[in-house]
Amino acid sequence: MTTEKNDVCRAMLDGAIASFRSNKGWADKAIAQLSDDKLHVALDPNTNSIAVIMKHVSGNLQSRWTDFLTTDGEKPWRNRDDEFVDTLGTRSELIASWDSGWQRMFDSLSSLSPDDSAKTVTIRGEPHSVPLAIQRSLAHCAYHVGQIMLIARILAGDHWMTITIPRGASANFNQRVWGKGHYQSAPPQQK
Repeated sequence: MTTEKNDVCRAMLDGAIASFRSNKGWADKAIAQLSDDKLHVALDPNTNSIAVIMKHVSGNLQSRWTDFLTTDGEKPWRNRDDEFVDTLGTRSELIASWDSGWQRMFDSLSSLSPDDSAKTVTIRGEPHSVPLAIQRSLAHCAYHVGQIMLIARILAGDHWMTITIPRGASANFNQRVWGKGHYQSAPPQQK
């Protein structure tokens, strides 16, 4: 691989890691604003609670990112339908499951080399380039993180603390972060 291609592939991998970290950070901040019981509230009978969405995302990440380069992303041991049943009763169980899925993905993604970008992986028997599989996973996570943030915002009501840029504060935000690389730096690890 030429140096230029190597640099592009490394930038793609680093960009994916930064985007995944931002998405997880936003969800974590939304989840932290809710009481334990509100994590299990579905807005109506046809929607998922935050707890169910977290369980599903974790299951998806565990399946997709375990042996990412060598086995199909839909593992035979995954029970996707069970991911939509609210069985993780405590916040600690829920967070442990959630974090384990994300950690599996971060470990796997961080272990990829630029040369791996030229490889093909499968998801449900369908071939994907490594960049496509990464983008598919990122899009899936971002979709569900958006759900988590919206549900949390609704359930928190007047107690909600804005996670991104508050309304009317764009100019101040831009002045504070302009050119400082805030998006690409890893957020502090939560305990």
